[in-house]
Amino acid sequence: MRIPVLLALAAAALFGTATPLGKLLLGSLDPFTLAGLFYLGAALALAPRALRRGPEGAGLAGKLRAAGRRNRLLVAGSILAGGFAGPVLLLFGLRAAASMSVSLWLNLEMVATAALGHFVFRDRMTRRSSLAAAGVLAASALLSLGGGQSGPLGGLLVAAACLAWGFDNHFTALVDALKPEESTFLKGAVAGTVNLAIGLAASGGDGLRPATVAAALAIGALSYGASIVLYISAAQGLGASRAQLWFSSSPVFGLALAALALGERFDATRILAMAIMTLSYAALFSERHAHGHAHEADSHTHWHRHGEGHHEHAHASLPAFERLFGHAHGHAHAARSHSHAHVSDIHHRHGHGDGAGEP
Repeated sequence: MRIPVLLALAAAALFGTATPLGKLLLGSLDPFTLAGLFYLGAALALAPRALRRGPEGAGLAGKLRAAGRRNRLLVAGSILAGGFAGPVLLLFGLRAAASMSVSLWLNLEMVATAALGHFVFRDRMTRRSSLAAAGVLAASALLSLGGGQSGPLGGLLVAAACLAWGFDNHFTALVDALKPEESTFLKGAVAGTVNLAIGLAASGGDGLRPATVAAALAIGALSYGASIVLYISAAQGLGASRAQLWFSSSPVFGLALAALALGERFDATRILAMAIMTLSYAALFSERHAHGHAHEADSHTHWHRHGEGHHEHAHASLPAFERLFGHAHGHAHAARSHSHAHVSDIHHRHGHGDGAGEP
């Protein structure tokens, strides 16, 4: 779990900075225009890798055609929920509330992701991971005390954004025919173009200055592009619910930047809440779930590392960075039955009967 956890924390740090920085840009740009620029920045940053043809010679369009109906529906759902609904609702909420409040409310995404995982997507939580989720939620509630005054509209909009991103988290974690950077590029290009067109039609281009556009594209490249790729890689290795628990640390990074850049208050209550969150993460990291299970033969594409029991295929050459942190490409699995510790990653969405092996 160590590497996927590090990827989720890196994604959280990059995304957490987008809230206070986005608050600064909302003084010049409307939410649709800013959301469009964020996602276009992500698409531009990922284009060199996403549009590169693979060893088999297929481009992204060919891969999408060959991905199958299930994967195309997952990508479309990700674009609608995570590319259109989520960022626009968040930015409208951010316009109605303090950035520190919004940073705190973003942990509702963890609640939405866990609930959807349990009831819809077979992303199973053990008792220990459920306890960790309760601790993260309690810390979030504590963080919200004194997090800034705002009317109910801002909170409702952010909650709706978190529900949209909850669906998006599960959709992207289950895409197994495209690399994370490819699915993120598609989301950024499509959602960014449409959101920007809506924003320009509504605002007439007010506030579009070169420096503002460059800043928005740069934030999008890091806080949306790189962050989403890292998050998808983590979710494929941990399952969306667990990855989201680690990603829920993003408000901490947003709080720190809000305190430094915007002068918003950062007091002892928040330090206590972060201590509770740290203990919850320790419980999550220590969970163990193991039992015998069977895998059917399968061929798919996703982020993975070697030496963890499922990916022992050979590579002619592999850079040191990819050996350590993983990589994504198409590969095949033979049918097998075995027993080992695992989470609800992309390989383990099986049923559990009486829950044997759950700590």
